Amino acid sequence: MLYFLTFAVCIGLFLSGMYLMRSGLFSFTGVRLNNWLFRFTNKPIKGMAASIVVTGFLQSSSAVMVLTVGLVSAGALTFSQTIGIILGTNIGTTFTAEFMTFPIEQYTFPLLILGAFMIGMGRENIRSIGFILFGVGTIFTAMRGFKWISDPLSALSIVDKGFQLMNESLLFSLLLGMIFTACIHSSSATIGILMSFLVGGTIHLDAAIAAMLGANVGTCITGWMASIGAKKEAKLTAYAHIWLNIIGVLSFFPFTGILADMASGWAVSPAVQLAHSSVVFNVVTSLFVLPFSQAFAMLIERIHGKG
Repeated sequence: MLYFLTFAVCIGLFLSGMYLMRSGLFSFTGVRLNNWLFRFTNKPIKGMAASIVVTGFLQSSSAVMVLTVGLVSAGALTFSQTIGIILGTNIGTTFTAEFMTFPIEQYTFPLLILGAFMIGMGRENIRSIGFILFGVGTIFTAMRGFKWISDPLSALSIVDKGFQLMNESLLFSLLLGMIFTACIHSSSATIGILMSFLVGGTIHLDAAIAAMLGANVGTCITGWMASIGAKKEAKLTAYAHIWLNIIGVLSFFPFTGILADMASGWAVSPAVQLAHSSVVFNVVTSLFVLPFSQAFAMLIERIHGKG
């Protein structure tokens, strides 16, 4: 029971760190990023490029999707203009996975101390940077916690059986990644946890990749929830995000083993291999759909109705 409680605390720390870092980044650049995102939506490729930058800065595809749904609800954007943004969020969110592989754990405590000190200062920009630093320190504290708890947690029979199922059934891994991410509203946290268990040798790379694919679908729940009660075009935006990831996962899932074999040659660290796999999946999926953005928008309207 203690191990499960520790695991839950680590998840809470990770999500809190993401929130603090995102709050600091948004406070520091949010208005400018919002205006920039709004300006570059006349063409899908420009919208995608702007969305990649905004999502990379905010370290959250869910946050950008909620922002986009809000802009559509307010009439500032049309549904067709959001397709490029949606494609960009999937690429931009991979920055977080790559960031989590950086070897900066030894700087965790200094980041927390410096961040706390800057938060206590009066100037808004300095406080924003403080939130960013404290959030980063909290994220890597959670990552250290995941790595510490991975061995004792996997020694429990019920958890061990779960990991065996993941290693034996990629479909189970995919569904578990999707459900878990939908529950905690963070694909980054799911990938961070997978990285910790990968490093510990508890799960295989192909199982982790399958769970990562599921996480890309599970994270869509945040945008969908933001669209509840909104105008029809805002709901279409959320549906487009869901369908993009479902189609991408269905296309990639049969080749999970091949992707795992390729990823094993890209880096020595299993965590980096998973991060690179996430980049490949999201970049290939988004670039494939980009030339057909208008056709994809029409398909979503045909499935769900123009309203």
